[in-house]
Amino acid sequence: MSQSTFDDDELFGEAATEMRAEVEEALADARAALPDADDVWTAEADNTLGVMNALKGALDIGDAAERLREAKKQFVIGERADAFDDAEDLKTELAELEALLGDIETAHEQVAGLATTLPELRSALEDAHEDADK
Repeated sequence: MSQSTFDDDELFGEAATEMRAEVEEALADARAALPDADDVWTAEADNTLGVMNALKGALDIGDAAERLREAKKQFVIGERADAFDDAEDLKTELAELEALLGDIETAHEQVAGLATTLPELRSALEDAHEDADK
């Protein structure tokens, strides 16, 4: 092997390119793991509780959070090592995806709350109507 193969600057450049590719791949994996928009928008169920449960399942972020975490880890290492010539695009993509996952998690929590509240509300309304009929 020639000596130029072990040049520090050349090796660092290769490592930086590989690290950027790893961040981009992890971001793509995170986006691919997001819930399907049609699954969130449409639901087939016999009642409201069924719709809530279907929506709660559709809003499960699955592996997307772990993939985003991997992308952020690689990005932080690369950024601290000053390995990226221009990291603004990666920083923007990470922030946008993190915000989207936050929105999905918030919606999931809200739907889960409704799915828990609806049966209790139904029972209370049935009791109220029974008391009114007495």
